Amino acid sequence: MQFFLEFICMINKGNFTAIMVIIFIFIRFGDSFLPKPLSTYSLQTRNTINQLVIGLFPIWKPKVNPYQKTEKQLDDIQNNRANQK
Repeated sequence: MQFFLEFICMINKGNFTAIMVIIFIFIRFGDSFLPKPLSTYSLQTRNTINQLVIGLFPIWKPKVNPYQKTEKQLDDIQNNRANQK
């Protein structure tokens, strides 16, 4: 517990920025240059974050068919041309 409290006290603005950059590099590029167990962790972490972000937004389904009016007009035009012949 003492170590954890000392670690928290050591984090200042510069250290926090460095830690965030290291975490970003690990997540974004870690699977391409790190050895096998760490590269797997990096890839799994990135996939988990992606799934979490994708899960925040529900799948949007429009209530109406946006092309329905256009398709009806095209059908009417084709039917009128067929009836005129």
